[in-house]
Amino acid sequence: MIEPPRSLLALVLVMLATPLPAAFRDDAFVPDQGPPTPSSVKEGEPWSEGPTTLPPWPKDGDLIYFPVDGPAEPFRYAIDGRNLVVGDDGVVRYTLIAESASGARNIAVEGIRCTPHGQYRIYAYGAAGRFTPVAEAEWQRIGRDGSEGYRDDLWRTYLCVPLKFAPRPRADILRALKRGRVSRLEGTGFMAD
Repeated sequence: MIEPPRSLLALVLVMLATPLPAAFRDDAFVPDQGPPTPSSVKEGEPWSEGPTTLPPWPKDGDLIYFPVDGPAEPFRYAIDGRNLVVGDDGVVRYTLIAESASGARNIAVEGIRCTPHGQYRIYAYGAAGRFTPVAEAEWQRIGRDGSEGYRDDLWRTYLCVPLKFAPRPRADILRALKRGRVSRLEGTGFMAD
């Protein structure tokens, strides 16, 4: 049998005795470090909602009825065009009227945020010519089914600019509501659920 040269044996022993590089050690990583952030990325300010005041009671002459996409709705929906507000905080606030076939009306003051999946908040409900504020209402994700279909249409079609996740200018919102649609190029780009 051939014996390995002593120098080769010495080299193997030296390699085994030398500490492994840091990349192969168990403690080489900082737990929960996360991916590196490029220096061009700056930490943003957390979003905060601006002050909200309830609008005056809507007048019939200021209502803008708009179509709702999807299955037949038991209600017709309208927005009080005079009191629609695009806030500095990026929230579109409006008075919504849901009118049944018999003429009965449900009235609410709501807001929509133009986030990637849309969020809404109800500020007040209306009855007998005045609004009652909703205590501690939370922002909620907009659903696409049932009684929330109109909110999805408002967010997706009328109030928000796709891919920018920002509200449209007030004049553009009112024009789109009156036409019942936005132009083909303006109405594309939201994320599918």
